[in-house]
Amino acid sequence: MKKFTALLLAAVLLVAALSACSAKTQTASSAASASASSAPAASASAASASASASAAASSAASASAASSADSDYAKVKAKGTVVVGITDFAPMDYKDDSGNWTGFDAELATQVFEKMGLKVEFLEIDWDNKILELNAGDIDCVWNGMTLTDEVLNSMSCTDPYVLNAQVVVMDSSKIKDGMTADDVKDLNFAVEAGSAGDGAASDAGFNVTQVSSQANALMEVAAGTSDATVIDLTMAKAMTGAGTSYPNLAVALELTNEEYGIGFRQGSDMTAMVNDILGQLRDDGSLQKLADKYGLSLAEKK
Repeated sequence: MKKFTALLLAAVLLVAALSACSAKTQTASSAASASASSAPAASASAASASASASAAASSAASASAASSADSDYAKVKAKGTVVVGITDFAPMDYKDDSGNWTGFDAELATQVFEKMGLKVEFLEIDWDNKILELNAGDIDCVWNGMTLTDEVLNSMSCTDPYVLNAQVVVMDSSKIKDGMTADDVKDLNFAVEAGSAGDGAASDAGFNVTQVSSQANALMEVAAGTSDATVIDLTMAKAMTGAGTSYPNLAVALELTNEEYGIGFRQGSDMTAMVNDILGQLRDDGSLQKLADKYGLSLAEKK
């Protein structure tokens, strides 16, 4: 009986040992399975992080490219030449004896853009279409004694004023009387450049106007007697009328408005601030005043 009890006890102990061994094996197997399962997850997580970093880098590169694409200066710098829209408007822009454009604005624009590493091409435009030509990309800026009217300021990115001006009535000097007013000339026939500040001033004064293609042509109309008078920029009147000029028999009868000139770029252009900065440098070193003295112009106050 004792022998049988001993055998029975040994059998029970053997079964317990085998059960414990099986449990350890299952636990190890589960751990290995969990480890194997977590490996792909970790790999997927790493891949996802890598993809996110790549996407961020791509996004930054795209933003940089977009910024460059939106830069007027970058576009102009790529072609190396800036196209400046002008008209025949002495003393701002006119042709010398060799047929090259010169004048206060032509010289100043050349100096400024040289400092920006750009060559200049002057393109004569229809002044009435200056905003359309600028927005279409036919020209890169308008730099031609342009009065800073509300229309201009609302349609372009403009520099600070750099020259003072006025709109004046010009007519045959023999018909001018002291102290003339707008009422004294309201019944005359005026030739004016279409879309110019003179056109606007004449219309505001209620004058009878006929539009022509340029201020130069307006003066020709008056000199020929086909128009009684014109309204043009004082800067041009000083250069083109009176003794020793192209129109010695014409003179300024009266001033209608006082105004300022500015330079126009496309809206949002980064070139506006760059040109403002260089104009400031030329003002500070005296170069701008020297050029103004050469052409008999008055500079606008520094802002």
